[in-house]
Order: sequence, then C-alpha cells, then structure tokens
Amino acid sequence: MNIFVLGDSISIHYGPFLERYLAGSMGYARKSGEEEALKNLDVPCGANGGDSSMVLAYLRAQKKFGTFPHDLLMLNCGLHDIKTDVATGQKQVPLELYQKNLQEIIQCVQTLQTALVWLRTTPVVDIIHNKPDAGFHRFASDVDVYNSAADALMKDAGIPVIDLYAFTQNMSDDRYCDHVHFKEHVQEKQAAFIAGWLMAFKSQFQ
Repeated sequence: MNIFVLGDSISIHYGPFLERYLAGSMGYARKSGEEEALKNLDVPCGANGGDSSMVLAYLRAQKKFGTFPHDLLMLNCGLHDIKTDVATGQKQVPLELYQKNLQEIIQCVQTLQTALVWLRTTPVVDIIHNKPDAGFHRFASDVDVYNSAADALMKDAGIPVIDLYAFTQNMSDDRYCDHVHFKEHVQEKQAAFIAGWLMAFKSQFQ
C-alpha cells in the first residue's frame, strides 16, 4: 500500500518520523517542496498544503493530470482556514466555504480512484498563540467548530478519521515549540499514533 500525505506544516514536522515508522510496510510520499515550506511555516508553499482552497486547487490539478499513483491519500486542512485577521475578525476561509471546499475535495478524490483518510486539525491554545505582536490569531473555539464540520462531512461520506486532535490535546501545554507547532518528541509521538492507525487500517484489506 502506498500512502500520500497532503497536509499543513504539522504534517511536515511529523512526516519524517511517520515515513520511518512505515518503512517496509507502506510506501510513503507527500507534496514536494519541504525546504521551501520550512522557510516560513505560517505562509504555506511547497510541501505545506495550506488551507482548504489551496488543497482543492492542488487536487484539481492532479485530476487534470489524470494520474495519482497512490492507494491512500491522508489529508488535513484547517489551521490555515481559521487564521483570523486581527483588525477585522475575518477568517481566511469562512466556515461555509470550508465546508463547500471539503465537499468538493471528497468528490475530487473519488475521481482519482484512491482511498481517503482524514486527520482532525490539531489543538490551538489562545494565550499561547495570540500574542500582542501576532500577525494573525487562531482560536481554540474555531478549531472545535471546523473539526466538527469536517467530522460531519466525513461521516456522511463514509471516510475514516484519525483523531490527531484528541491524541495531541491530551498532552500538556508545554508540547508547543512556538505558537502552534510542536516539540520534536511530540512530533514523533504523533507519527507513532498515526502509523499505528494506518497499520490497523491496512490489515483490514489483507
């Protein structure tokens, strides 16, 4: 089974650990351009899938190419969608558009003839993220709302969900290395959790 990862900077961090854990059991690939993405994790480019509109555009491009040689697409978007303008309070991707994008993403993936697995968006702690000099804010309440919206859509479409949110939320607040990203030992634990889920998922098809 070959897996392709399409996600935000959280997935870039746990990705090398995940690839190592899956070695010999699953092929691993992801959206390319890690060096470019790591220059500024808050500005999605390269390997950083970005918000749901960017993910949809990427998958539409893959559909146009007509080939997607992977058995399983492990997908997440949400952290960039909930970016909130400090002055206006506007979300980068409003909830209704987020839901619409996810519906179209599901339809697009179906045409690529690959299985889809969804990852729930990881936690945000308001007082850690929203410093006075922050260029944008994120709020824990928005993570809950957007995760719930995605949960409902994935349930309706029969798409399995990896609850990386709950797994990470159960760790202490010192899990963060900055405003929203995680320390290396947390990244490795996230990868181990995901790898365990994927191996169990794979066993259902053997």
